[in-house]
Amino acid sequence: MARQLTVIAFMQAKKGAEEELGNRLRALVEPSRSEAGCINYDCHRDQENPGKWVMYENWKDRSDLDHHFTMPYHRQFIADLPQLVEGEIEMHYLDMRSEFAR
Repeated sequence: MARQLTVIAFMQAKKGAEEELGNRLRALVEPSRSEAGCINYDCHRDQENPGKWVMYENWKDRSDLDHHFTMPYHRQFIADLPQLVEGEIEMHYLDMRSEFAR
């Protein structure tokens, strides 16, 4: 049975690329939200470290996320990461274990 998947990605911008990384991340939001399996897709900036950016996403299941990774706009973003991000992106993949209430 497929489970809802939460993804949290932490990334540190290279010095001088803080705003550009943020602009590029925010540009991913609308097209990602329009994908069939996307529940939410949000961009956050650390209050104490303005070079640290966090993406918080929920997908209906892992196959939807896998499809997201194949989208041309996402592939271009990944190709451009070496110029924008210091070190590795810290990715967390979490299975939803509680019911989503509205």
